[in-house]
Amino acid sequence: MAQQTDTSIKLQDAYDVTTSKFTGIDIFSGAGGLSLGAEMAGVNVKYAVEVWPSAADTYEHNHKEAKVICKDIKEITAEDFVDCQSPFIVMGGPPCQGFSMSNTRNRTMENPKNHLFEQFVRLVNELKPKWFLFENVSGITNIEGGKVEEFIAEQFEALGYQVEAKILWADKHGVPQRRNRFFMVGNLDGIKFEFPADQEREISVEEAIGDLPILHNGDNIDSLPYRVPAGEASDYARLMRHGSRTSKQNFVSLNNDLVIQRYHCIPQGGNWRNIPQELMQNYADKTRCHSGIYKRLRANQPSVVISNYRKSMLIHPTQDRGLSVREAARIQSFPDNFVFSGPISHIQQQIGNAVPPLLAKAVVEKILSYYK
Repeated sequence: MAQQTDTSIKLQDAYDVTTSKFTGIDIFSGAGGLSLGAEMAGVNVKYAVEVWPSAADTYEHNHKEAKVICKDIKEITAEDFVDCQSPFIVMGGPPCQGFSMSNTRNRTMENPKNHLFEQFVRLVNELKPKWFLFENVSGITNIEGGKVEEFIAEQFEALGYQVEAKILWADKHGVPQRRNRFFMVGNLDGIKFEFPADQEREISVEEAIGDLPILHNGDNIDSLPYRVPAGEASDYARLMRHGSRTSKQNFVSLNNDLVIQRYHCIPQGGNWRNIPQELMQNYADKTRCHSGIYKRLRANQPSVVISNYRKSMLIHPTQDRGLSVREAARIQSFPDNFVFSGPISHIQQQIGNAVPPLLAKAVVEKILSYYK
């Protein structure tokens, strides 16, 4: 079974932070990965704003104490947060399609989606939280030669915030995935924020999902027993089992026989280049395939990025199928009692879009450490 690891990460029992003096608001919340991490750290997230109904439903289901406002951010004002007028922290990650390194055509300020950060700045100005936490894709640091990052920081500094920014790697903070995110953090107390230190110990894919059920192409099974008892599971797997007795949402996309044949040809760490030519006839120009297409995960290493893992055809390390919803959620560090809403394509996108909760937890814990 998976190697054991001495991890200092702990989940708070039931995330009961309703009496916490540290109140928060999550803007552009998605399914709630950032909120979940903040709750694990000790923040009472009272409101979330999310325009996509499927993600808003997921948020509401898993954050029952928070009020979810499902409408366009441009229609939101401070008055909508009636009992949280002076929050400790306002968090958020504006939609990042325009900032993405994989979307070079739109990676300029001419893309209107790039200006959604202005709505974040506006609400920070209206609410005047003690802290803000702004996250995005790492590509934001490269737009216009870094001038966009500088411009965003200047907007917050003009409001009186002491601002620090850094790109953090999720695999250095207890997440079994090599994924980086940009964080900008600011406060009104004049604190020079220091980001959390990296952990030396990485979590492998096997440690993350090795105790989950064996599945097959197209399986759609809501609840299944774990493959091994908790005592034989890795520390990380036991952490993810918190509050759950079974593996939920064991949903696997149904691929045709040709795709499964391709999967069978790919070793761990391999990709589409390992597929025989006769199985790739429908690809007119294979030079346009990037290295993440048809990628089989390595069991003994952290995963590659879980983004649109269905579209990229990410493959289970030892089974000829795509990743299940629960496996992808585990790799993102969502615990097993976190249930996603909507059709499977919406669920897969919610998971891929999310901030890994344990990465968020590390940042917010560091913020709270200045008040303990």
